[in-house]
Amino acid sequence: MRKIITYVLLLFIARSYGQELNLPVFTQYLADNNFVISPTYAGIGDNLQIRANALTQWVGIRNAPDNQSIYADFRIADRSGIGVSFYNDKNGNTIQTGAKFSFAHHLTLDYYTKQYLSFGISYNINNFKIDIQNFNTTYENPTLDPFVTDNRSTTNSNFDAGFLYRNHGYFLSFNANNILEKKFDDALRIAEPNQLTNYQIYSGYTFKGPKKSRIEYEPSIYYQMFSSDKRSSTDVSFKFRKYNRNEDYYWVGISYRFLNDQLLKPLNIGPMVGFKKNIFYFGYAYQVTTNTLSGFNSGTHVVTIGLDFLQGISNCSCTQSAVHK
Repeated sequence: MRKIITYVLLLFIARSYGQELNLPVFTQYLADNNFVISPTYAGIGDNLQIRANALTQWVGIRNAPDNQSIYADFRIADRSGIGVSFYNDKNGNTIQTGAKFSFAHHLTLDYYTKQYLSFGISYNINNFKIDIQNFNTTYENPTLDPFVTDNRSTTNSNFDAGFLYRNHGYFLSFNANNILEKKFDDALRIAEPNQLTNYQIYSGYTFKGPKKSRIEYEPSIYYQMFSSDKRSSTDVSFKFRKYNRNEDYYWVGISYRFLNDQLLKPLNIGPMVGFKKNIFYFGYAYQVTTNTLSGFNSGTHVVTIGLDFLQGISNCSCTQSAVHK
């Protein structure tokens, strides 16, 4: 049991070091919220889209990672969009809060073959805090770290940039997060990397079902690599959507995540479901942990709720689905 506790603590510490590298991405982007991944998706639809996510990791383990976030994006003209996101991420005694402000421009390469190219950029501001109120100290060890005697925090700014190519049902997104190197803050006294850049590739294809069935099948892949130590992981996912005549729909899916040097040893795997009715959206994802912690928690839960306003705000063809209509 002592080894399990030590393993959990090491995971918390490792994740707290990497917490500023990027806000954790699980399956939030698959809940029809691709703006989670890249600023290029800002204003990609013809409405004002709002999505709120609540994520609880490793339910059953005390002080496990917990995250809340909200995303909003919309068109400001026929070919441009803006977006904003806010988040709160807590992991044990480390807390990160922040915001992103995004701009994207969308170009039509070919109207008849439905080829589009989008460029996006985000300004990020992050606050990282060590909260010592819940430190478990003893008489023999009154402090866990003699250098951390009060709450410590630091604030950093950075940028993301990327592009998105779409050709009918095919999509390919490339994004570089945290382009700038981080300036060290001695106040935190944490051995963390100064190279925060990580690269993300998201690609897939949306297939149309039988004629007049209003069904879509969407296999996709999401790859992420951290430049500091070359760690990388991949998500392989599959979604099924069914529309009605009012453009409402429901969907089901499954996701499989693994480290790229451990293809047959998934980090987690789990089902997803969701629906859209009028302006309201709901999604839920569950991920089973497959590592040593599996016996001590009931998995990771992600809930997404959303609202879509101002339908038809743009007349550009690039806002329309290239498949189900």
